[in-house]
Amino acid sequence: MNKKIALPLVGALFAIISVALVYFGNPGNMGLCTACFLRDISGGVGLHGGPSYIRPEIIGIVFGAMAIAMIRKEFAPKGGSSPATRFIIGACVMIGALIFLGCPTRMLLRMAGGDLNALVGLPGFALGIFGGMFFIKKGFTLKRTYNVAKTDGFSLPFIMVLLLIALLAVPGILSLSEAGPGAMFAPWGMALGVGLLIGAVGFVTRLCFVAGIRDSFLFKNFYMLSAFVALLVVAVIGNIITGQFNLGWDYQPVAHGDWLWNFLGLMLVGFGSVLMGGCPFRQVVMAGGGNSDSVAAVFGMIFGGAVAHNFSLASSTAGLGENGVAGFAVAMALLLVIAVANTFFNKKGAN
Repeated sequence: MNKKIALPLVGALFAIISVALVYFGNPGNMGLCTACFLRDISGGVGLHGGPSYIRPEIIGIVFGAMAIAMIRKEFAPKGGSSPATRFIIGACVMIGALIFLGCPTRMLLRMAGGDLNALVGLPGFALGIFGGMFFIKKGFTLKRTYNVAKTDGFSLPFIMVLLLIALLAVPGILSLSEAGPGAMFAPWGMALGVGLLIGAVGFVTRLCFVAGIRDSFLFKNFYMLSAFVALLVVAVIGNIITGQFNLGWDYQPVAHGDWLWNFLGLMLVGFGSVLMGGCPFRQVVMAGGGNSDSVAAVFGMIFGGAVAHNFSLASSTAGLGENGVAGFAVAMALLLVIAVANTFFNKKGAN
């Protein structure tokens, strides 16, 4: 299908699914939020005491991407492109997302729900992407990937199977929230099913919330951006129809009104996402498609969720966490060191 038609349709599909998931139980304006859901999984396996649940949407995305990759004969496990560095970047991206309270997907969904605080995050997200593009243009690289053992490609799907079995058969071994956002969820079958669909579509279209802004400025290619415009428009309509639209700054679900930290949180997300080669959603899709470097980034995000909650870096509806300023400073410093080192001091022997 022509990209001019396909990508807006994908955006509309994301919107319909997201609105439906909230209507059937997910937290407000959080139909699909990769960062939030990875954070919940981190809590679900006992890594922190914040919102905790094994989100079937993430499991579905991983298996949807894997299935379509295998059907299209594109499942080719690869890795070896600075996995440890990608792990650290993933953790930093998660800290930024939890300062803002959402990934780029949720930024759009919050806007579509009428949350004007998310509008403040958008220019921060764009600024972070521009910062990452500066280093990309100067030669930033984490070096090439190599073919790896197939067991590496199946590592994340295997773990996701274990998590799904635990959720459905032995939930008592998990640390699941009894109140708050972690205790709000759509029926597991529905969540898993739409995850499978979104994972497959995301793999085929290479949908990435960073690429939409990056490509529009670098290459004047607005195809990916059209998906996000469609997502926003259709989600607004869906929220109005289902009574979930609340225009304003106050009383927004799982959000805070600190403009500065909404801006800076997503700036951190945008910068880190460029460095690791895609937004959180894209990393989960690539991990499902066999990319073990993306698996490292996903594990980094899960770890980052634990760090953010255990050390009070994450925001709440009351505002920035107690140690949020220090968390942001450390995460940004780490990203800048990685960017500079892999742009100007890591040329020798690059492949």
